[in-house]
Amino acid sequence: MENSLFVTKRNGNKEKINLDKIHKVLNWAAKGLDNVSVSQVELRSRIQFYNNMTTINIHETIIKAAADLISQNTPDYQYMSARLAIFHLRKKAYGKFEPPMLYEHVKNMVYLGKYDENLLKYYSYEEYLHMNSFIDHCRDMNFSYAAVKQLEGKYLIQNRTTGKIYESAQFLYILISACLFSKYPKDTRMDYIKRFYDAISTFKISLPTPIMSGVRTPTRQFSSCVLIECDDNLDSINATTSSIVKYVSQRAGIGINAGKIRAIGSPIRNGEAFHTGCIPFYKYFQSAVKSCSQGGVRGGAATIFYPIWHFEVESLLVLKNNRGIEENRVRHLDYTVQINQLMYKRLLLGKNITLFSPSDVPGLYETFFSDQKKFKKMYIEYEKNKKIRKKRIKALDLFSLIMQERTSTGRIYIQNVDHCNSHSAFNPKLSPIKQSNLCLEITLPTTSLQNIYDKNGEIALCTLSAFNLGTIQNLDEFKELSILSVRALDEILDYQNYPILAAKKSSVSRRSLGIGVINFAYYLAKNKVRYSDGSAKNLTHKTFEAMQYYLLDASCQLAKEKGACALFHQTNYYLGKFPIDTYKKYIDKICNEPLHLDWITLRKKIKKYGLRNSTLSALMPSETSSQISNATNGIEPPRGFVSIKVSKDGILRQVVPEYKKLKLQYELLWDIPNNIGYLELAGIMQKFIDQSISVNTHYDPKRFVNDKIPMKQLLHDLLLSYKLGLKTLYYQNVHDGSKDDQNVISESVINNICESGACVI
Repeated sequence: MENSLFVTKRNGNKEKINLDKIHKVLNWAAKGLDNVSVSQVELRSRIQFYNNMTTINIHETIIKAAADLISQNTPDYQYMSARLAIFHLRKKAYGKFEPPMLYEHVKNMVYLGKYDENLLKYYSYEEYLHMNSFIDHCRDMNFSYAAVKQLEGKYLIQNRTTGKIYESAQFLYILISACLFSKYPKDTRMDYIKRFYDAISTFKISLPTPIMSGVRTPTRQFSSCVLIECDDNLDSINATTSSIVKYVSQRAGIGINAGKIRAIGSPIRNGEAFHTGCIPFYKYFQSAVKSCSQGGVRGGAATIFYPIWHFEVESLLVLKNNRGIEENRVRHLDYTVQINQLMYKRLLLGKNITLFSPSDVPGLYETFFSDQKKFKKMYIEYEKNKKIRKKRIKALDLFSLIMQERTSTGRIYIQNVDHCNSHSAFNPKLSPIKQSNLCLEITLPTTSLQNIYDKNGEIALCTLSAFNLGTIQNLDEFKELSILSVRALDEILDYQNYPILAAKKSSVSRRSLGIGVINFAYYLAKNKVRYSDGSAKNLTHKTFEAMQYYLLDASCQLAKEKGACALFHQTNYYLGKFPIDTYKKYIDKICNEPLHLDWITLRKKIKKYGLRNSTLSALMPSETSSQISNATNGIEPPRGFVSIKVSKDGILRQVVPEYKKLKLQYELLWDIPNNIGYLELAGIMQKFIDQSISVNTHYDPKRFVNDKIPMKQLLHDLLLSYKLGLKTLYYQNVHDGSKDDQNVISESVINNICESGACVI
């Protein structure tokens, strides 16, 4: 029957199906792979063939048949299906398997308006021939299936209306490199282009979505993270909303500091009216965030920040939960509660927390970030002032509500504002940290906008990338990777456009970078150490010391060549204070690894030349970009040996690196008995990282009596995080099938937590 089937070719012609041709392609895709069966893929495919089927549909059927066979026992199907997908992708892009010459491709893409026209101005024909000589299109065959689908769905240039693809991955990598080093002198830039191309195309350096999808196109906004601070007036609220729309439309995730907005019932216009409070304005921000889908690359998303002592905190904490009505819920944003040591001490001492509207307590909001001693003094004075509207709540009740909502929604985050400023890259007296970003790893100064053209406002942007720890054989390799990452990202700051003046001012004068890691779980497995038992502590210490050292060294060398960033004097580095000077010293009790690198000489160099970049490091989730490198996410333990991610292309299965060899070494998320080991490793990382870390907490209710996570455990982990010096907490993951309700906690539980040592903060 199959021999009588006809197919419709890409050019519209019909011919009999050629099974030998299909067999040949499958054999090519299976070459050199272990435990894959061509006949099994053929069998699964053939039962889905029908008369007059298009060759495109046939190819997609074969790809899916191979992808459906991906499992932990047969991981190489992820490479067989990837090769088939690459073959299909190139046919769609070029009409043939072999990609065109680079110069011809760029010329055509500029003509179509898909590439930046300056690409033809930056480089000569001879330079394009040179670049073409070191492009290795065979590297396409190193992608996993999930990576190819992510490339196709998010990164490769295409017409998102018709689905037409215009390029393949190696052109993406070489042209990102070409764009970023275009302003380098002609005698050195080709060397940097090749080195950077090799690093990103072999997955040693991982780039984020805005860079992968945007650099080489006419769009020029590549910062992943945008931090916007809002003041307590309508002009500022409108300017904030306008800024949100501009940056969401250009693929950025948003952090919104709305903590200064006055509480409901506060007088406005000298008592002429009462304020509607925070919730209507949060709804306004939500509408702005959801107004753009970032060109189909990723949906708009934002996190709002507010202090724990805000008068409306009890209402704000429940905005995400499913109970209540639309009028009193704002469910499509995430929220971060800002806490400091005074609030934790109120919890541990069984005392009250007093809630204020920021508008009623002048200066309190500012000192909450910039000066902890002054904040404490002012806070206590305002508590005693009987003329000020206030509300008192038991600290235990408030923290319990925070943790209950954090557990039930997963997305009530934590920012320890004192750690963000005491262990900061910035001098808090000059540039206090008042918020973080969407994913809780960026800590940069912001100043509220009074209007969209405000010259005194500051929107913070951070440009990201990550080192793939899975490729690191020797810690000295961080030196070359740091040089390439710092130089490439620093070029982006001048290469990109800024739709808002306040963002340009910050980016160009502070030049903040956030370089993180992916594949940490694989790195641990490869080195035969684990999250939970303490065996990974010394390796983690050595690794992140080397990473931060070489990043600082690379930025210092760049400062020597091009000058320090304009606002270097506002950093702690300018004062000679490094992260290794300001970390929580409790870390020394859990990790005795000494420093191994020459920090004395580096200090002298930085004192002499400064730094080109105010910040260098931040540990982000890397959910999508890690998939491109077939790596585990950020610093997270994998949930299973096969990760299953749902996309618009269906279910994508990805097997952890070297599963067969290392399956006994990997530690899966839900096999880890508690959060302690993971949090301690994050604390060790934070000793070196100059921004913050997307740290998650995880709970399996089945480990607890009656399948309920005790409030005692939640508070213990929160206090331990603070004790370890962590700046932020991101998701709280609860194993599927859990119940949201928590055990009621009594005040005696605090004593039990204290006995465990978590309360020594």
